[in-house]
Amino acid sequence: MKDFLIALRLAAISVLVCAVAYPLTLAAFASAAFPFTASGSILHDDAGNPIGSERIAQEFASAGYFWPRPSAVDYNAAATGGSNLSPTNPKIAERAIPILVRLGASEQKPVPLDLVTASGSGVDPDITEAAALFQVPRIASARNLTETDLHALIKRSSRLPGGFMAGGGRIVNVLNLNIELDRLAAGK
Repeated sequence: MKDFLIALRLAAISVLVCAVAYPLTLAAFASAAFPFTASGSILHDDAGNPIGSERIAQEFASAGYFWPRPSAVDYNAAATGGSNLSPTNPKIAERAIPILVRLGASEQKPVPLDLVTASGSGVDPDITEAAALFQVPRIASARNLTETDLHALIKRSSRLPGGFMAGGGRIVNVLNLNIELDRLAAGK
């Protein structure tokens, strides 16, 4: 019986340390050290109302906005994940054809890959700078803005993923870009 009580006490202490104290300590540290990220990276409008998370893609369907990558999970952050379809699966092409038609793809006007394929998480908030530039004519027409102004907006909003040491091209956060687009259209 004595060994049982010692084991029970050790189990209770382990649960308190591992399941209560440690997670609470980590959460407190994260909130203090990285408050924006720890609170979900929520962006707000000028009135302070939440718009969305900078880290999770949202669907933008209007012709006057930059569109994100397609989502294998319908932009549902609770169900993140890729489609798990192999690149040779015919369902990939079936899903891509309507997107290519909607984007007006042709041999003369190839579409950047990230506007046609979903990311591994299904909710990647970023697109390549090339994908943003591809959408400029549609947005300029829908918003009655100049392509030059939109190109400048994209250049200001783009960044290298992982900092200056990362390889590859520049990327743009779609939600941030659309917020700046609304400000540009409003003349702010």
